[in-house]
Amino acid sequence: MSLTNITYPYPTKTIKTEDSCEIHYMEAGKGEKTLVFIHGLGNYAPVWTRNFDVLKEHYRCIAIDLPGYGLSDKNNHKFGIPFFADALFHFLEDLRIQNPVIVGHSMGGMVALRFAIKYPGIAEKLVLCAPAGFEVFSAMERTMYYSMLHMVDMVTSDEFSLAKTLEMSFHNYAHQADGLIKDLVNIMKLYPSGYYKKLLDASIRSMLEDEVYNELGKIDCPVSVLFGKNDALIPNKLIHRTSTEQLAQEGISKLKNARLKMVPNCGHFVHWECAETTNEEIRTFVS
Repeated sequence: MSLTNITYPYPTKTIKTEDSCEIHYMEAGKGEKTLVFIHGLGNYAPVWTRNFDVLKEHYRCIAIDLPGYGLSDKNNHKFGIPFFADALFHFLEDLRIQNPVIVGHSMGGMVALRFAIKYPGIAEKLVLCAPAGFEVFSAMERTMYYSMLHMVDMVTSDEFSLAKTLEMSFHNYAHQADGLIKDLVNIMKLYPSGYYKKLLDASIRSMLEDEVYNELGKIDCPVSVLFGKNDALIPNKLIHRTSTEQLAQEGISKLKNARLKMVPNCGHFVHWECAETTNEEIRTFVS
């Protein structure tokens, strides 16, 4: 599989950070503020394209491929939320980015939360789009979750699972992310045998076990949270019967300085499906 089959809509670079981790990222725009975008599970930097298209006119915008994802380092790191937060810290240090606004989606939102907890005073603000981390799983619930994943793995391919998960991330899919799916499948073919599944398994296990919920009160910077009212992925509908809005309200109540925007007619991929609303919230919140 050639890299020419994989599309990044903005100029990209790769940096080898102080901890010897190669991080691939795309960058556009300029301004007094720097926005650093962190993608979710199984995704890559271009999932922020619809946000770059507008926000680059006002800010310096950087979106990274987390280690193991996209075109970033695929060495045998201990992938998970704490590792990703450390990688983000070294990335910001090496590029000498000060007072960034960290924008994270889903798993990337949980990475942003862990980063703000572990490295206080670095991020000026956080913008969390349908973040993981507000939903907490007991030991029994984690066992149920792992069992469900095992059953899915037995009957579907990685490519099929990726496509279906992305489609489920939208309230009204309408084939609007077909290009993303094609790219992500092509990237999957670049991985060594078995690597992709190990990466996802490690990432999911970390989201379930490396909790941030009880430490949210340690975060001092302002936080904006956006959730689609029709999010089909958070909370897990088979394990938790609560609504997305109730879960979101409980999460932000733990934060010192947070606001919540519930976006109607929108699913889990809130920053793509409802990009106009997301961009407006980011501009208002950052300014």
